[in-house]
Amino acid sequence: MIRKGFTTGFPIILGYLPVAITYGVLAKQAGMSLTELTLMSALVYAGASQFMAVNMFAVGTGALEIIIATFVLNFRHFVMSLSFMNQLKKINLKWKIPLTLGLTDESFAVSAMNPKEASMKKGALFYGTILASAYISWVLGSLLGGLLGDVIPEKLSQSMGIALYAMFIGLLIPSIKQEKRVAAIAILAMLINAGCVQLGMSTGWAIVAGTIIGGFSGIYFLKEGRA
Repeated sequence: MIRKGFTTGFPIILGYLPVAITYGVLAKQAGMSLTELTLMSALVYAGASQFMAVNMFAVGTGALEIIIATFVLNFRHFVMSLSFMNQLKKINLKWKIPLTLGLTDESFAVSAMNPKEASMKKGALFYGTILASAYISWVLGSLLGGLLGDVIPEKLSQSMGIALYAMFIGLLIPSIKQEKRVAAIAILAMLINAGCVQLGMSTGWAIVAGTIIGGFSGIYFLKEGRA
């Protein structure tokens, strides 16, 4: 099961390493120490939130705004965890708790595509290997990026910042392909964020406002779609 889990999760490792290295480089050049940026990957373990936090850190955003924005952005993990736990009904509770700690968008998607292992003997090892290999690659990639942050020219590292937008677009496009109205929600959230900034709101609170209001607008847009 361990070998099968590693083979299944290997594409996640390939995807995480370059993004994690980019995060490490940007975090280092934003002023974070090697220990801080590595601990953030080890304890927060949320790529999109970490990129957002680094950008907010670079512009001098307060800690409270960063924490709240990270919480709001990661709120989707509550829903993902509920779905994942439903898949793991036959797995012992002692395995479920650590497995929830390693859940990400990518590992959730890969696990959801392999539901039959949950009913197999030692199925927890299969999912545990997927989550652990993804986690280790993210933390080590961040550490490597932090080490390279002192070597890579700042102009090159700034161009690597496009990875943040590419990652968000990569997460958004599949959802838009399935439901066109998701694009309207994303555009509305962006407009609210831009409008709040223009009105003088700080970057952190503007992101929180755009995320919350844009997210709630989905109740209207998607409800209309089902009617």
